[in-house]
Amino acid sequence: MRTIPLAAALAMVTFSAVAGPAAEVNPLIGTANGGNVFPGAVVPFGMVQFSPEATPLPGSRHLIAAPGGYEYRANQVRGFSLTNVEGWGCAGGSGDVPIMPVTVPVTNSPSSDFRHTYVAGFSHANEVAKAGHYQVKLDNGVAVDLSASLHTGAARFTFPAGKDASLLVRASDSEVGSEDAKVEVDTAHRRVTGQVTSGNFCGYTPVNQRSYYTLYYVIEADQPIVGTGTWKDGSVTAGGTSSSGGTGYGAKGVPDAGKGSGAWISFDGAKGSSVNLRIGLSYVSTANAQANLEAENPAGTSFDTIAARAIAAWDEKLGQVEVQGGSPDQRTVFYTALYHALMHPNIFSDVNGEYRGFDGTTHKVQAPQKAQYANFSGWDVYRSQLALVTWLDPKTGSDIAQSLLNQATQNHGVWDRWTHNGGGVHVMNGDPSAAAVASIVAFGGHDFDRKGALASLVQAADHPTALDASHDGCEVECVGQRPGLSSWLSLHYIPVGAPAWGPAADTLEDVTAEFGISQLAGRLGDKATQRRFLGRAQNWRNVFDPKATPSEGYIRNRNADGSWALVKDEDDKPAHAFDPSTEDGFVEGSAAQYVWMVPFNVRGLFQAMGGTDKARARLDKFFYQPDGTFAVTKAGPLHAELDNEPSIGTPWLYAYAGAPWKTQELVREVLDKIWVNAPNGIPGNDDLGEMSSWYVFAAMGLYPAAPGRAEFVLGSPEFQHIAIKRADGDVVIDAPAAGPGKPYVQGLALDGKATSRPWLPESFALHGGKLRFDLGDTPQKKWGAGSADAPPSFDVH
Repeated sequence: MRTIPLAAALAMVTFSAVAGPAAEVNPLIGTANGGNVFPGAVVPFGMVQFSPEATPLPGSRHLIAAPGGYEYRANQVRGFSLTNVEGWGCAGGSGDVPIMPVTVPVTNSPSSDFRHTYVAGFSHANEVAKAGHYQVKLDNGVAVDLSASLHTGAARFTFPAGKDASLLVRASDSEVGSEDAKVEVDTAHRRVTGQVTSGNFCGYTPVNQRSYYTLYYVIEADQPIVGTGTWKDGSVTAGGTSSSGGTGYGAKGVPDAGKGSGAWISFDGAKGSSVNLRIGLSYVSTANAQANLEAENPAGTSFDTIAARAIAAWDEKLGQVEVQGGSPDQRTVFYTALYHALMHPNIFSDVNGEYRGFDGTTHKVQAPQKAQYANFSGWDVYRSQLALVTWLDPKTGSDIAQSLLNQATQNHGVWDRWTHNGGGVHVMNGDPSAAAVASIVAFGGHDFDRKGALASLVQAADHPTALDASHDGCEVECVGQRPGLSSWLSLHYIPVGAPAWGPAADTLEDVTAEFGISQLAGRLGDKATQRRFLGRAQNWRNVFDPKATPSEGYIRNRNADGSWALVKDEDDKPAHAFDPSTEDGFVEGSAAQYVWMVPFNVRGLFQAMGGTDKARARLDKFFYQPDGTFAVTKAGPLHAELDNEPSIGTPWLYAYAGAPWKTQELVREVLDKIWVNAPNGIPGNDDLGEMSSWYVFAAMGLYPAAPGRAEFVLGSPEFQHIAIKRADGDVVIDAPAAGPGKPYVQGLALDGKATSRPWLPESFALHGGKLRFDLGDTPQKKWGAGSADAPPSFDVH
C-alpha cells in the first residue's frame, strides 16, 4: 500500500469536504452532436442562463451555431446572452441581450450583421465550464467570468491594458431576432436598462413568426462609464445614450440584415480594467428587474460571492443523489445528466411573485404556489423528466403543475403542448399535459389545484374547439390542444386528413393523454371519469392492424371510412404494401419504432401481437442485428433509436416479456457506449433534460415506464451505492458487485426480503425503501421471468 504524507492526506480530506457533486459536472457534455445544451452559468430552475452565443459554423447556412446558442466546434463568440433553453431542437429562440466585450472603437453598426460583426475568437484551451460558473479568455484578450442566481446574472470582464474597453449591449439581437427593443444608458448611476420583445420560436415556421414575451433588464457596472454610444439599424451615434428598434423576423422568420439596435458603454482601459456587472431580469417590468437585482445581488456583492452561491445551490440540489463507485467518467456523466435534468421548467415569476401571463397581463402567484414556471416541452418531458423533478422535490413538481394550469386558464382553457416564456408555440403532437400532470401527482406533487386541473383537462378532451379543427401550423405546430378531436370522439382514432402531424402517432399520444386523465381522476376519487378515460385509452387498438404484414401487426394510418391508408413511398406516392420502415403517419420515428408505444397497457399490446413469446421475438429483432450485435441507435428505421423519445421506453419492455435480463443488458450498453464524458456525449437533442432524466433513472436501475404511474421497472444500477434523499422517505440502492461487464441481476432484495419481480410498487417511489442488487457477468434468465412477475398493465375488463 502506498503511504500518503500526512499533509497531503489532510489536503485531500479538505478538498473532498469542500468539493461537492457540482465539481463532478461537465457542462460541455452535449455541446456537440446535436445535444444543443448550453455551457454557461445557471442555478437550478433559474430564470437566468448566462451563456456564450457562438457564431454559425464556417460554411453553415444557419443563423445560429446551435439552438442552445453554442456548438463545441464553433470558434467565435458574438456575445454572452442572458437567457437560453437547454437542449431544444428547432431553430432556437431566447438568447436575449448578448453582451459582447470589444477592444476596438465602435465605428460601424453591430446590426450590419449581428451574427458576424464585433465577434471574437476563442480556444477551448482557454475555456472552463462548471456548474454555476463559466470562464473563457477571448482572442481579443478579454477574460470573461459568468455566474448567476435565480433572477440575476453576474459577469466579470477583465480587459487587456492599452486597449479600448467597451461592452456592447446587443439589445435587439435575440437568437431568432426581435420585434422591438429599447436600451438606455444612465452614466451617473453606471446603469443600462432596457427591454426586448421577441418570440419567433423555431424561426422558420409561419405560425410562430410572432412575439409573445418581453424581457426587461437592468445592468449595473462597478466602474465609471467614461464613454457611450448607440446604434439603430445602420446608423451609429457616438455619445448616444438611448436607442430602440428590433431586427424584425423577415419574410420567412429569418431577420433581415441591417436591422436592430443597441448601446455600448466604455471604461478606462489604459491600465487594464476589470469590470463587474450585476444584471437583474424580469418578464414583467424594469422595476421588477431592479427589485430582483436588489433582492439577490445588491450593490457591493462580489462576483465571487455569487459564483460561490451558485455552486452551493448545485451542490445542494445534486447532493440529493449520492453515488459511490463507478469510474470518474461515469460519475461525471451521471451528475451532468442530473444537472441538465434540473434546469427546466425554469422560474418565470419575480421575487415579489408577479409574472406575465399567457393573456398578456400581470398575475401574482397565490399560496400554496411559490413560483410560476415557464419553458415546458411537453412531448418530451412527460415521459420521465417531470417524474424525476417531482420525485426529488414534490413542491417544485406541484408548482410546475399549477403553472401549467395557470397558463391554460389564461389561454382560454388551452393546454399548449410546448410553451416558451409567455406563450404557447404548439410544437410537436398529441396532448402531453394530461400525462405530465398525472405523473407529477403520481410522484407526490399534490400541492396544487388538482381538481381544477382535472376539470380543465376533461373539458379540453370532451369539447372540440375551432383550434382543434384547424390545420394552421400543421404538421409540426398544429394550433389546437387536441388536433382532430371531433374525429377522435366519433371514430376513436385520428384519421388521415384530420389536423395532425402524423395520424397514427397522434392517436398513440392521445391514448397516453386519456390514460393520464384516468389516473388523475382515480387519485381524486372520481371513479366514473377514471373508468371512462381508461376505456378511451384503449383506442390504440383502432389503429393496430394485425395483418399489416403477412406475419406481424403494426400501428398504422387509417382513413375516416375505416380502411387502412396506403403508405406513401419516398416520392410521396401511395405504395401498395405496408412497410414497417415507413415514417408516414409518425413523428420522428417509423412504424417499427412506434408499435411499442402503449406504455400503460403492454400486456394488451403483446396479446395483440400474438402473445408474449411473439412479442419477445419481435423485441429481439428490434434491438439486435441478425448476428446478435446491438442495434440501439443509428441502425435504421426497423431498429430502436435510443437517442430520441419514441424509442426510449422500449428497452424496459423485456420486463413484461419474461426476459428482464435483456433490459439489463441493453440499458447498460446505452449507458456505456452512447453517453460519454465528451462534447458529443448526449445522443441527440437533450430536450429540456428529458434525455438526461432517462440516463439518471437508467443509471440508478429504475424507470417510470407508464406516464401517470409511479411504479418503477428495473434494470440494474451502474454504481455500487446510490442514496436518494427525499423528505417523504429516502431510497438506498446497493449493488456491491456493480462494475464493468456486470449488468445482470442474479438476485434482488427489497427492504431485506428477496423478490423476483423486476418492478417496484408505487409505494417505493412515494415512501422510499432499500434495494440490494446481486449483479454478475452472466444473465440469470429465470429471475423475473415468471408471468406473475411482469409489471402491471392497465386495461378495461
